[in-house]
Amino acid sequence: MRTRSLSPQDHERIADAIRAAEARTSGEIVCVLARSSDSYFYPAAFMLTIGMLAASFGAALLFHVWWLSLPAWQFVAAQALAMALAIGVIGLWPALRIHLVPRGLRYRRAHRNAIDQFLATNIHMTADRTGVLIFLSLAERYAEVVADAGINARVPQERWNEMVAGLVSHAAAGRLAEGFEQAIAAAGTLLAADFPPRPDDANELDDGLVEI
Repeated sequence: MRTRSLSPQDHERIADAIRAAEARTSGEIVCVLARSSDSYFYPAAFMLTIGMLAASFGAALLFHVWWLSLPAWQFVAAQALAMALAIGVIGLWPALRIHLVPRGLRYRRAHRNAIDQFLATNIHMTADRTGVLIFLSLAERYAEVVADAGINARVPQERWNEMVAGLVSHAAAGRLAEGFEQAIAAAGTLLAADFPPRPDDANELDDGLVEI
């Protein structure tokens, strides 16, 4: 995904979209954009270690087949040096780490971050439990909609999946603001069908995009 920064104008557009959507419903919508959901240093270092051990085993077999000899201390020293260099590379260039981590782990970390943000932004504290989090983590190419208990029983998961697919597609093309606007409008339409605005409705959560 292209990770260009959002301008103040983009933030205002997203806030306006949230206000427009919430005008049609008693539900609350919160948007969170994460550049990454983990540093991935330790998972990347672990994968490098496994790769290094496998390469060392292969090298040892070749030495045996070719009748080559190498003192044990030199072999171990070469392993240690290669490992130190590999760790140094991922330490100096953090962007490389995520490419060494299995996709399943990336998605689990991003999902955990989405749940953490759902709680951190107090969506679960709304009066009628009708809050929705629209979450996007760029490094993992992961998006998720987390809906509170009052909404999950009425809105099928397939509708949220459609929103996620659209948001990821826009983000992949570098259209972050447009992606959030579209997802917010879709969420507003879904919420309005089952949770129309009330005369005493109050805006319980801040309107706007949270960047972390």
